[in-house]
Amino acid sequence: MKPVWLRILPYLAAVLLVLGALYGTYRHGMSVKDDEWTGRWNDRNTLDAKARAANEAAERAKEQARQQSINKAIQDGQQIIDQATADAAAARASADGLRGAADTLASRLAAREASSNSCTAAASKAATRASMVLADVLKRADQRAGDLAEVADQARARGVTCERAYTALSAGG
Repeated sequence: MKPVWLRILPYLAAVLLVLGALYGTYRHGMSVKDDEWTGRWNDRNTLDAKARAANEAAERAKEQARQQSINKAIQDGQQIIDQATADAAAARASADGLRGAADTLASRLAAREASSNSCTAAASKAATRASMVLADVLKRADQRAGDLAEVADQARARGVTCERAYTALSAGG
């Protein structure tokens, strides 16, 4: 008679073989599923990367459009400022002519005072002095008005430039 373990050995071997086959099938199924999920994740990551790149390109295009709008507003503003400066220089030249005319009139009055009779000298002297003061006040007022006009024109141009740049940013965003 054979010992018991020799009689059980073929059954034990068959059970171990079946368990080994089941474990091998399980591991194969797991590796197939892992590969499938890895492929899906890689596809998702690729799509995410493409979407991110497209989004960045769109945002970059928006930013460049905004920057071009701002640059255009600055360029237009600088032209307005340059025009205001040129206008102020022209006004200053015109005002210099007016001031020269006032000086000429005052000097003519002074010359007339010097050649006038002694009886009318006091009245003429007062009139001459008043006209010289008036000419001086006129010159100073005209010069100050020109300076203020130049500052106001440049401030307006800068404000318009700032407003256009803000509008360009607001419209783009």
